[in-house]
Amino acid sequence: MSKVLIVYGSTTGNTETAAGYVADVLRKHGADVALKNAADVEAEGLARGWDLVLLGSSTWGDEDIELQDDFVHLYEGLDQAGLDGVKTAVFGCGDSGYPHFCGAVDALEERARDLGAVLVVDGLKIDGDPERGEIAAWAETVAVHV
Repeated sequence: MSKVLIVYGSTTGNTETAAGYVADVLRKHGADVALKNAADVEAEGLARGWDLVLLGSSTWGDEDIELQDDFVHLYEGLDQAGLDGVKTAVFGCGDSGYPHFCGAVDALEERARDLGAVLVVDGLKIDGDPERGEIAAWAETVAVHV
């Protein structure tokens, strides 16, 4: 059984909801899934012992790309997470009316790639309220890697 860690940062609850939908699909495929709020974890050694790590953060801001507040410390310390060689995927919620729609997804993917993570699928960018169907379809593509 594959061990999967999903870490999410959520202010309004949308990214938390999306993380739950992803977890449901991965569990259906037999994965042992741990769902953790970014506020409750530290970056150091975060990926140790997991077969797959998913990172989810919403995006804020007009001028600059801003990760969800609770996720900032993880992003800044991601070099200590041990992502080198670890299968990874990224998702996030945002609003397509902003200049950097789901820019946190792009930033997290770039950082993870730079740290040697193996990105197994393209990141999921969720516009507005999370819809189970869209998220479940993406999670099915992730499930191939568990």
